Amino acid sequence: MAIDGITPGRYKPDLIPISADGVADSAYNSETGYVTGDENKPMDDEEFRYIVFQAIEDSQTYIDSYIAPERQTAMSYYLGNLFGNEEDGRSQVVMTEVRDTVLAMMPSLLRIFTGGDKLLEFVPKSEEDVEAAEQATDLINYIFMQENSGFRILHDSIKDALILKTGILNWYILDDEVVEYYSYSGLTLAEANFIAQDQGITVEEYVEETDMMTGEQLISMRVRRTKKTPRYIVECVPPEQFLIDNEAMSIDDAIYVGRRRLVTVSDLVSMGYDRNDVEMNAGTGGFEMNQEVIVRNPADQSFFGITQTSDETTDKVFYVESYIRIDKDGDGIAELHRVCTIGNGAYILHQEVVQSAPFSILSPDPTPHTIFGQSIADQTMDLQLIKSSIMRNTLDSLAQSIHPRTVVVEGQVNMDDVLNNETGAIIRARNAGAVIPFSTPFVGQSALGVMAYLDEVKTQRTGISRTSQGLDADVLQSTTKSAVQAQLSASQDRIEMIARLFSDGLKRCFQGLLQLVVQHQDKAKIMRLRNKFIAVDPRGWDASMDMIVNIALGRGSDEARLMGLGSIVQMQQQAIEKYGPNNPLVDLSQFRNTLAQMTTLQGFQDASQFWKEVNPEEVAAFMQQMSAGQNKPDPATLLAQVEAEKIKADIIINASKQELERQKAVSDADFQRDKLIADSLLKAAEIQAKYGTQVDIASIRADIDRQRTEIQEMFKMAQAYAPPPEPAQLPMQQPMMPPMPPGMM
Repeated sequence: MAIDGITPGRYKPDLIPISADGVADSAYNSETGYVTGDENKPMDDEEFRYIVFQAIEDSQTYIDSYIAPERQTAMSYYLGNLFGNEEDGRSQVVMTEVRDTVLAMMPSLLRIFTGGDKLLEFVPKSEEDVEAAEQATDLINYIFMQENSGFRILHDSIKDALILKTGILNWYILDDEVVEYYSYSGLTLAEANFIAQDQGITVEEYVEETDMMTGEQLISMRVRRTKKTPRYIVECVPPEQFLIDNEAMSIDDAIYVGRRRLVTVSDLVSMGYDRNDVEMNAGTGGFEMNQEVIVRNPADQSFFGITQTSDETTDKVFYVESYIRIDKDGDGIAELHRVCTIGNGAYILHQEVVQSAPFSILSPDPTPHTIFGQSIADQTMDLQLIKSSIMRNTLDSLAQSIHPRTVVVEGQVNMDDVLNNETGAIIRARNAGAVIPFSTPFVGQSALGVMAYLDEVKTQRTGISRTSQGLDADVLQSTTKSAVQAQLSASQDRIEMIARLFSDGLKRCFQGLLQLVVQHQDKAKIMRLRNKFIAVDPRGWDASMDMIVNIALGRGSDEARLMGLGSIVQMQQQAIEKYGPNNPLVDLSQFRNTLAQMTTLQGFQDASQFWKEVNPEEVAAFMQQMSAGQNKPDPATLLAQVEAEKIKADIIINASKQELERQKAVSDADFQRDKLIADSLLKAAEIQAKYGTQVDIASIRADIDRQRTEIQEMFKMAQAYAPPPEPAQLPMQQPMMPPMPPGMM
């Protein structure tokens, strides 16, 4: 195709197309159809526009002529459309082998990527970047999964890759505008100027008034405040919209990468483009050669061309966002330019130099040295055609054996009776042999073995079989458990390989999002993470941080991995109990990670609900507190001391009771002796008065006092030789780690 006298050809950054007037100081190359220009001469806008136009045309020809027909066929097979070789009166059943295989792989792939709380993780380059890498991991995962429909984006891109060779991701930034209106009155001139100079303020009305009481000049005004908030968008690009040059082996080394689409005039104006330029090119261009959208959605006819509507703002415009490597400034180095064009004449709305193209590709079976690989549909479409043919013939044979054809002697039977298919209907015939059934035996049993063989072929190609689709090995009684486990492992290996290939595309997408955030986020971003609002300031982050894939890959089922983690956590617990939390083998952060992984495998995505994040500063403070309190007795020791003090108090109380009883006994003895003395003296007085005989009362008193003194000395000696009571002491107990919760062992 040629426009404005331009001869199309293979575009190159150092070549200039031939113009209608020719180019001075240039030499024409008859083989390439280009004119070589001065290498040190900057390229003018018209030359630049023609090279961009030619790049778009070449890539569209490559996609629409070579790639689109294969993808169109694959989508038709996935939808179970007819093959086009059907015959009237024969079976037209279509086996959905492509769709069954893709749908069998989708749950495992989605579970691998969305099973944990983090899709991917940034790795710091130095110790100072550890905190920034953790915050970047949380922020980019939050943008992808929360601010965008992360699960649906993954679903659509993975399904596109399995059916249509590639799943394409595109990311960009949009500025959301929020307009607010405010009215002010009674302002001084300084106050009004202060408000008017604020960022995003536009004065709508401005009225000056004079206060009649004070004579002061007051101002009333109405202003409009416009707030722009950056929003980071991730989209799954429809495959027919993606453009790339036919020699590209990856997006990084591609000379041209682009995205074509139909957008409305209103959308382009909201992007900041001039409305007159947009409306001038409305209704031109389109996807005339591409039929992929029609196969996917037969009701959508917009891609056959552009039709104008009664409302000019909803008119469709052919819009291409191109990324082309070209030496526009003539310095001898081809820079990557972002060029936005509209219309089939490639009218340039915007162009700038950028670092990379914001596209990533997911491919389940990449072909080396090419950008487009093979899909699962490519590996199973022939099986769907063969199985459909076998099933059609089997059903035809079954129908002929159940409803055989009939031989009729013409003129000897009533044809209406013969054509009547009612069960038990009577056929009126003039002769006995006028109606004879033409029996056809059923031969479909032989086809069942062929169908089983085709299933084995599909298993070898894709790894997907009935056994690998969630069946328990114990249920398959006809097959040994080890054999089924081997088949399950083989299927998981294939799924794991595809997931690792997909992860490369996701890594590029996440790194592109990080670059967008670092370049455009001019203030802290508030996000809700683990039921908390956290402020993250990406300014100052390293946009070139490496990434690792943090997805649940590996051999074995979730149950097997859970058992393996159970043994690991036991060994970690023993190491911490024996050598302490700061041992060189395992720390509390690793112990927590193991517990969190076990919790995730049990079906809980947010492990922070059960296990707190380990903060090194909190661990250090806790260990310092524990170290300061090492000499303090533990609760068991304190309990033993309390028991000992209680025993000691009981001994003292018992001793006091014994002393009281002793004193009481002494007092009772003294009382008895005093009574005895009194009785003795009274009797002595009676004897002396009655018989006139003298009684030695002083000798009796002295003898009683001597006995009292001896008894007191005996009590003192017994108390002096009695040993003091000793309090009971209990052995010290070492603190142990709490036992593991149930289900974690």
